[in-house]
Amino acid sequence: MVVVDDRSAADGSLPDPRDGRKHRRPPTGADPATRTPMLHAVGLGRRLPAGGDRPARWIWRGLDLDLHPGESLAVTGPSGTGKTLLLRALAGLDPLDEGTVYLEGRPQAAWAAPLYRARVLYVAQRPALFDGTVADNLARPFTLAVRRGRAEARGKEGGWNGEARPGGRQGRAFALGMALAARIGWGEGRSRVVEPGFDRERALELLAALGRDAGFLQQPVTALSGGEAQITALVRALLVEPQVLLLDEPTASLDPATARAAEALVARWREAGGGRACIWTSHDRDQLRRVAHREVALAPAGGPLRRGGL
Repeated sequence: MVVVDDRSAADGSLPDPRDGRKHRRPPTGADPATRTPMLHAVGLGRRLPAGGDRPARWIWRGLDLDLHPGESLAVTGPSGTGKTLLLRALAGLDPLDEGTVYLEGRPQAAWAAPLYRARVLYVAQRPALFDGTVADNLARPFTLAVRRGRAEARGKEGGWNGEARPGGRQGRAFALGMALAARIGWGEGRSRVVEPGFDRERALELLAALGRDAGFLQQPVTALSGGEAQITALVRALLVEPQVLLLDEPTASLDPATARAAEALVARWREAGGGRACIWTSHDRDQLRRVAHREVALAPAGGPLRRGGL
């Protein structure tokens, strides 16, 4: 079961039900009610099979959800109401027993899975990282064909200074040179190898905003704390520039100052493109009041629906 609370106010601020304070509502750029949703879910249902003495049960059923361009949505509810399962289903990572998810008006099943997941990206509370260094993990998505295709498409738009790309044999030589230049970079007096499309300088900017210097790139992932793993996952997600970010407790292991910095980075990413939006889960109600425009509150199966502001 689910309730949607738009929690909008005439003055653009959000009421705090605990003490009557008001919190500034982040700008959306336009009223979501007048815009076509970029992510649209209809009649979603997820059923857990029976196991042991536990009968089969629906975690949620008949769930509808719209996410509009420029919007930040909070999914809330007690433990066991399926917040993570919902985000993973929206990302195409977990199956649904009922209902359909649409991206840009197309059913999830009509998208090639790699392309859909490049556009709708799930960031887990405990992110999966590959063996190697932080830099290896940040560059890894750009080894995938769907990311290489994006980099190549950008390359076709112009040369080093935006000039038209040449054709024929000269064009092939140009493409080879561009690929080689993308693989080999120079910095701090030594060469480095990166993947085409991976923006090392942008990665350093994002890490600096989260309190990490260039040396963090060389840290082995096996030595990272839980918070540092979350930093790595968030920076990786921002670098690949999806259309939708599904953020599942993304700052749970961060100190308050770094969590605030992460919130600011996500807001900046969302506002930088007209077709971007995000969904947050968090046990920190104050955080959700800061980052979200609306709330979708999941209730325990068979329990009463909770209504009210964040």
